[in-house]
Amino acid sequence: MRACSLALMLMAAPVTADGVLDYENAYEACALCHGLFGDSRRAKFPKLAGQDPVYLEAQILAFLSGQRRNDGGQMVAVVTELDAADIPVVVDWFATQDPPTPAPPPQGEEGALLYILGECGSCHDSRTGVPLLTAQHPAYLAKQMRDFRAGLRPVSTRAKTAAMMALSEAEIDTLAAWLGAQPREPHDG
Repeated sequence: MRACSLALMLMAAPVTADGVLDYENAYEACALCHGLFGDSRRAKFPKLAGQDPVYLEAQILAFLSGQRRNDGGQMVAVVTELDAADIPVVVDWFATQDPPTPAPPPQGEEGALLYILGECGSCHDSRTGVPLLTAQHPAYLAKQMRDFRAGLRPVSTRAKTAAMMALSEAEIDTLAAWLGAQPREPHDG
């Protein structure tokens, strides 16, 4: 049903004289990749539904300032079209959506052990401004962990750098699969 809603929305979106789509709501431009309700179907695009709003805003601002880049520059192209007043609207829309459905659970509990031993939950389960990792695409999480480890994404803490450096390729995949299978608690902010 959501796919039909998105298709109808895109067909009905007005186009300006220069051929640019003109959306009624700023978050509709984000829906092309992240899904209208923030539950993207492709692992390349993270699930934003129920995500921490402070983190969402920080990422938009990081793309705007050039501190963060992604493959192909899609985010920069979209966020530069947002007015400053649109940013809180986009953030609120995605942060208040129902959390996404988790991936199927992997075999074993190695991922849970890695999460606990790496003390990932001390930040990612409770701190404002830190992304919720649960119910995310495992392939997206694994890529981001590898990017942190390779220095392709700015690292906010030395603990994160140490945690990523300590993981093998297989452990990254195991941890990402486990996180993707965990339910995301609704954001209460």
